Formats: sequence, structure tokens, C-alpha cells
Amino acid sequence: MYDLLVVGAGPYGLSIASHAAAAGLNLRVLGRPMASWRDHMPGGMYLKSEPWASNLSDPQGSWTLDRYCAGQGVQARHGEPIPVEMFAEYGLWFARNAVPEVDERMLTHLTRCPGGFEAVLSDGEALRARTVVLAVGVLPFVEIPSALRQLDADAVTHSSHHADLDRFRGGDVTVIGGGQAALETAALLAEQDTRVRVLARATELGWNDVPPPWERPWWRAARSPHSGLGPGWRNWFYSERPNLYRRLPEPTRTRIAATALGPAGAWWVRDRVERAVEVRLGHEVTAAQATSDGVRLELASADGQLTTLRTDHVIAATGFRATRERLGMVAGDVRGALAVSADGSPTVGREFESSVPGLFLAGLLTAGGFGPAMRFVHGATFTAGVLVRGVRRRLRTGATVPGRRLPGEAPAPARR
Repeated sequence: MYDLLVVGAGPYGLSIASHAAAAGLNLRVLGRPMASWRDHMPGGMYLKSEPWASNLSDPQGSWTLDRYCAGQGVQARHGEPIPVEMFAEYGLWFARNAVPEVDERMLTHLTRCPGGFEAVLSDGEALRARTVVLAVGVLPFVEIPSALRQLDADAVTHSSHHADLDRFRGGDVTVIGGGQAALETAALLAEQDTRVRVLARATELGWNDVPPPWERPWWRAARSPHSGLGPGWRNWFYSERPNLYRRLPEPTRTRIAATALGPAGAWWVRDRVERAVEVRLGHEVTAAQATSDGVRLELASADGQLTTLRTDHVIAATGFRATRERLGMVAGDVRGALAVSADGSPTVGREFESSVPGLFLAGLLTAGGFGPAMRFVHGATFTAGVLVRGVRRRLRTGATVPGRRLPGEAPAPARR
């Protein structure tokens, strides 16, 4: 039986695995390394976060993005976005150097067993571990507007479903959303001679400013410090003090997690959108129907005017919603034992342990508890160290099934 099973091999899973291996834990890592970045983002995309805020985490801080870039003859500079392809390669380099061998099989079913958990893999093999961390990224949590959900994949897809956009070359595509995914996807489509428009409910688009210089007079830095989520004291608090964020009242945490760092495009994609993409603001899709020549959308404007629109395909760049119910790989009784917050996301303790003892969560699933940083790579550094400390604590006290005991299992210790 393993001490720890890490489910997911993206930035959070790899960072946690690096810290766990350094702590001497007997662990197994499951998943295709950097799958979201390698398989679900079209070529030509860039990281929105600063290079210095995009490091995966190892205990010594040795395997950084700037070190990888330097080895490729590239300098990672503040204010200069890094291509997604390079970031994905960095993650693979990190995995080779800082993480035990990754098992690329996928988890299909996780349930409890005496002394811990049993994981059934894609080939049918079962593994057992005393503790498990779900670092499953964002892909299980895609959010598509209700008006589009009855359409099949020929008519509507999520922005994360595309490794490339070539299939839309020469066609007509409507992108739903007003954030970075929507705007950058639309720019890439326009640049490959696709007729594209963006539909957004907002009455104006948000754009992030060009970041201030790294070296500034002290009084400018004091007024608006750099942080992993952008300049400003509020962003600094979210990114650098998630342990304090967790102490906020739950309604406040939930509200901030849902609204902070709202939809906005990066400064470097603005000109590409404004010169080539049709943008319809203040519009919402109220109904959609597949037709013989594409999709017919019924739209409502902010002032109540109704119109229709024909398009070949709809791409919903409408984000992700990390709820307990979307953890389909987790057995129903385990899922049902996960306490949730008002937004439907599972709650976690101060060391990322869920209400199911021995089951830890990481990444987007924990944004409601630890703040907006958990939606970005930057949050992996805080998460990895704290979570592994919690795993070691749980291993000392025993991973058990709450509420009832399975045969051969010891009584549950008191929660701290």
C-alpha cells in the first residue's frame, strides 16, 4: 500500500509529488504529465501569468521556469509572455528531474478500503494508498451555458476541447465569453482566416494593463506591489497569503472566489482582437438549435431586444465550475461524504484535507477555501508544501473512513 497516491500530473500534481518524494513518502503519480497544456490548448497561445509567477515547486526551488528557458537559449523576462508550448515542455523537464516516474494511466474509480483508498486505473488494475490527493486540474469542471448543453460536439465545444483550431479554417465560429480564453481563441481563429465573432454578456470588455517595470522607485512599489496575480495589494493578499485568506468568513471567501480577477484579456492580445474580431457586447444566448448548415442561436441583448444568429460552430469559453458532483471518478459514497461550501465546491481544512480523512484536494477545487491563487500555477508552491505536511500528519494518525468502520479498520482519530 502506498503512502500517497497523487492523481493528476499537471503543475499542482507534479509539485506535490516533488515535495512528497523529498519527504521520503512512498508514492505513485497518475496521469499524463501537463496534459491540459499539451493536449487542450491550441498552438500560438501564451501564458497570461508572468514567467516568475509560473514556476512549479520543488523543496529546494531548483527546477524553475527561468532555468529551463535559459537552457533553451531563451531569457524569461518580466512583461514578456511565454508560449504555452514552452511551458508544457518546462513541465515535462520538471517531471524528469524533480518527480518519481509518472504512471500515465488514468484513474477511473476511487473508493475507500480498509486503511485508506483503492484506485481502479484505466486498464483495470487496482492500487491502494493510505492517502490520496486529487490534483485533477480543470478539465473535469468545464462549464457550458445551459442554452447550449443539448447540442452535440459537432455544434458546440468548450474552449479547452481544442489542441488546434485548423478544423475551423475558412468557416464561421462564434465564441461565447469575455475572458482571456475567449479573446485569445478568437484572435487565433481570425489569424487563420476564420470568420469569428465574440458574444459576451458584459457591456464592455476588460483588459489587463501592461505590468509596471520590475525595478521601480520604492514609493511606486509600496503603492502597488508586484504579486503572482498581478500588481496591487489586493492581488498580493490573494497570491501571497492564502493561509490568511482561508480565515475570512465563508460567504466572503465564496464571493471573492467567484468575482475576483474577473473576465479580462491580456494586454498583449488586445490589438489582435480589436483589429480582426467582431465583438457583440451585452448579448446572451437564450436558446440554440442545430440546423442542416450549422447552429442557430437566439440572442437577447441587455435592453431586451431579441435577434437570431447563424454560425457553423460555437466555442464556449465560459470557464470551469469545480463542484463535488463533477468528481465523477470518485465513488458516490465518498463524494457524498465531502462537505461543500455555498458554491458547491468541497471544503478543505488548513492543510488541504477534505472532510473525508486521508483525501486531499488541490488546485481549482480549493479556490473557495484558499482564494483565487488556486486557479493559477502560482498557487502550486503554497499548496505543495502545506498539503504534504498535512499528508504526513494524516499518515501519523491514520487514514480512516468517517462515520462507520470497514472490516479490519481502526476507529477514527479526532480531527484537529
